[in-house]
Amino acid sequence: MGSTSSTLKADVLIIGFGKGGKTAVATLGRSGQRVVLVEQSERMYGGTCPNVGCVPTKGLVHRSQRRRPEDPAQDWYARSVQEVQEAREMMRRGNFDTLSSIDTVTVITGRATFADPHTVTVVTRDEQLTVTADTILINTGSEPVVPDVPGLATSRYLVSSTELIETATLPERLAILGGGYLGIEFAAIYRRFGSQVTLLERSDRIFAREDDDVAAVATHILVDEGIHIVTAARVTEVRDGGSATTIVYDKDGEQHTVEVDAILAAAGRAPATRDLHLEAAGVRTTRAGAVEVDEHLRTSQPHIFALGDVRGGPQFTYLSLDDSRVVLDQLTGEGIRSTADRVVPRTLFMTPPLASVGMTEREAREAGHRVKIAREAVAEIVAMPRAYAVEETRGVMKFVIDADTDQILGAALLSIDAQELINTVALAMRHGITAAELRDAVYTHPSSTEAFNEVLATIVRTDEP
Repeated sequence: MGSTSSTLKADVLIIGFGKGGKTAVATLGRSGQRVVLVEQSERMYGGTCPNVGCVPTKGLVHRSQRRRPEDPAQDWYARSVQEVQEAREMMRRGNFDTLSSIDTVTVITGRATFADPHTVTVVTRDEQLTVTADTILINTGSEPVVPDVPGLATSRYLVSSTELIETATLPERLAILGGGYLGIEFAAIYRRFGSQVTLLERSDRIFAREDDDVAAVATHILVDEGIHIVTAARVTEVRDGGSATTIVYDKDGEQHTVEVDAILAAAGRAPATRDLHLEAAGVRTTRAGAVEVDEHLRTSQPHIFALGDVRGGPQFTYLSLDDSRVVLDQLTGEGIRSTADRVVPRTLFMTPPLASVGMTEREAREAGHRVKIAREAVAEIVAMPRAYAVEETRGVMKFVIDADTDQILGAALLSIDAQELINTVALAMRHGITAAELRDAVYTHPSSTEAFNEVLATIVRTDEP
């Protein structure tokens, strides 16, 4: 505990320097409100995305794709890690400087815990502070979950995603436990850098949220890259050795082992609420530990809001940004914006990326829609010469369309530039633009977007009236 204590009074207190929190801080601070922002680690100014998430991992995706077979794997990887960390430090400093330069904003590095609904105690390196505020925003994000496997938590070879991307030594043999977004992205990254990668997934298949046809193409790409994927694998034990560790798993009633140099636990992330003492504030949480919120992101205490991963649901930085819009509309706007009507695209950054939005074909049929399906392999899309120009013709594009209204119900794009294309589709869905209108729009050439001209004209299956 610090050796001195003091008290601060703020109009708004934000706990956590994530995307939603920092956006709200900037807006409120520039409007003249007294704002206090508390972040427990000076390494996390700006939040997960620029420090240990989206930006450094996508930087590694980019650099892994540039490595040629003749480039020494270890040297290339070490240089890539250094370059990515340099970019991270630049962004970290920029995030801090941007907010600390606002006269009415105070940034404190320390650990915050609630004392009552309007009061938070902050322990810094030098002192203990008491901060009171009329309005409080919780933006503490999420933290990795380590599966309850004997020997895993204590293994010398267990690494978090943060530790892995900050280590300049490329693991020769990497095991990844979990085939979700994080697991697949890291499998693709480290295989391209030159690691032998084994992906162990407990479910019967990866890409479980996608339709079977899209999942099959995506899985084939990963296998073709040399990633060893084991589904229906139940990890039962981790046994450390002198220079490696052995993972024991069951599959189809038989026991198997794999020896590796590093284990990445990619079993998901849980809302970071354990140390906040939310009960002292009267803030309710869900069974999973997330802060319980309504569609306006208000908690069980009307003056306390929760933004980003900590409020449960999809864990995307851009949703945290939109959360800040919802909260700011409550605090300074008309109070009508909500989370209820969002159309949320998502991208898995394998190579090529897999991006999707809305319903799958399976979900649309289960919801009672009559559907028509537009689908085409990227290699066969004549109207998409960009794929050939950049030598990336793998993948497939699929649209799920309401057969009665021509409204786009969902799409899955596994292709070059899919992370950009999906935003256009999401915008069309949000504003009721029909599949025919998206098909007949004028797009620049050569571009990936013009693939819509052809794919949406290629109806491969339609439900009969």
